[in-house]
Amino acid sequence: MHVLLLPEDMARADRLTIDSGRFSGRQLMARAGAAVADAALARFPHATRFAVLCGPGANGGDGYVAARLLVERGAPVAIFALGAPKGGTDAALAAAGCPLPVTLLAGFSPADGDVVIDALFGAGLARPLNGEAARAAQACIDAGVPVISVDVPSGLDGATGRAAGPVFRATLTVTFARLKPGHLLFPGRALCGETILADIGIPDSVIAALAVRTWRNDPALFSAALPRLEATTHKYARGAVAVCSGGPASTGAARLAAFAAARSGAGAVTVLSPPAALIVNAAQLTAIMVRAIADADQVCAFLETGKTAAIVLGPGFGVGERARAYATLALDPFRAADESGRGLRGVVLDADALTSFADNPDALFAAIGAARQACVLTPHEGEFARMFADLAELPSKLERARAAAARSGAVVVLKGPDTVIAGPDGRAVINANAPPWLATAGSGDVLAGLIAGLTAQAMPAFEAACAAVWAHGEAANRLGRSLIADDLPAAAGQVLAELAG
Repeated sequence: MHVLLLPEDMARADRLTIDSGRFSGRQLMARAGAAVADAALARFPHATRFAVLCGPGANGGDGYVAARLLVERGAPVAIFALGAPKGGTDAALAAAGCPLPVTLLAGFSPADGDVVIDALFGAGLARPLNGEAARAAQACIDAGVPVISVDVPSGLDGATGRAAGPVFRATLTVTFARLKPGHLLFPGRALCGETILADIGIPDSVIAALAVRTWRNDPALFSAALPRLEATTHKYARGAVAVCSGGPASTGAARLAAFAAARSGAGAVTVLSPPAALIVNAAQLTAIMVRAIADADQVCAFLETGKTAAIVLGPGFGVGERARAYATLALDPFRAADESGRGLRGVVLDADALTSFADNPDALFAAIGAARQACVLTPHEGEFARMFADLAELPSKLERARAAAARSGAVVVLKGPDTVIAGPDGRAVINANAPPWLATAGSGDVLAGLIAGLTAQAMPAFEAACAAVWAHGEAANRLGRSLIADDLPAAAGQVLAELAG
């Protein structure tokens, strides 16, 4: 149930189901309309009127079915149509089977007590609403009436979560078979209101046959890969993480990442500190070790012991040549873990490490391509635009992250309230559990540390990123809106511990 379907995937699922003989198109429409009617009566049993706005396509057909069922159950209903369905289609048959008179959409005006059922256009609409449809959307917004949208709010692109023009703002959205990316990506997630996923009979075997590689983030996707401990485990077997610190006035971000790596289960964490910042870091750390590191040569010497399994570079580090040098040496293929597991498994580049390559991102991508260790990039939208200027223009956040992962060869965690995790192999996940109070200074540093900590414990980089992002959001939900970043490492560690059993 965590698979996300693009509108074209949903159309294929409908066709495969119909071709299998399991249900006809008319039966699928009947089940969809019934789901909408059920939701309308359950949520708004005392509506003065259900105003059903029907488009000329299949979405409108769902609306005609819902209107007929609502009338049969004694609810007051009025139908307003944008246009008649094309003759011979399932939508035309649904309209013919609905006994109510139909008024043109131009005659629609929301009234007090109305509940509007928006069945104008579905997830596949890729053009702006115009004319009477646009007027109706704005009228509903101005009147403040509840809106139940069928599939997605009309005007919303189900693939991108964006609207190119006017769009309905739903109180409730009823969609079918599987969620679409637009239900989770902003602004679509906010425009959908509460989303109900209705089973209309499309079997799991049909969804599997689509071979879709996009999911909603959920523990079911990564729990099996979480690190588990053996009775004989020692600290370096649990994975060691190094976090590179900035100067004396910029040490807090690295410490947050280090605490998060430790709380994720890493057995040993060391902050690699410039000598001038050594006292500042040492005064704040106990379980976290500190090592004075003045330059890239000393980083090399530290890593060549083979004990460090993952490294974090970027939080509070500073932008410039030093960051570029540290990143390049960490990605040296000869530092990758050998068959015995000694050496680097993962490199997490965040914040300043990304910005340091803004003028020459291809140099970083070349180093990632040559590396044998996994690399995870964790940009927010601004950093992403600096690293992937042309891709930043793509309308879908999902496709931006996926294209960036393919170009860079890294797992890309494109952060935000709808964080997208994409792998260079084409897999992608949209996260949906992050509360708004996670937008606080230092939370991204914690996320980088969690990813590194899990990667150090031999969790594959893509799954580690998915687990870290989900645990990060769940921890924030448990902590509540007064959280600060310092609270997150312990709370996220507890979430991961529970998931690992």
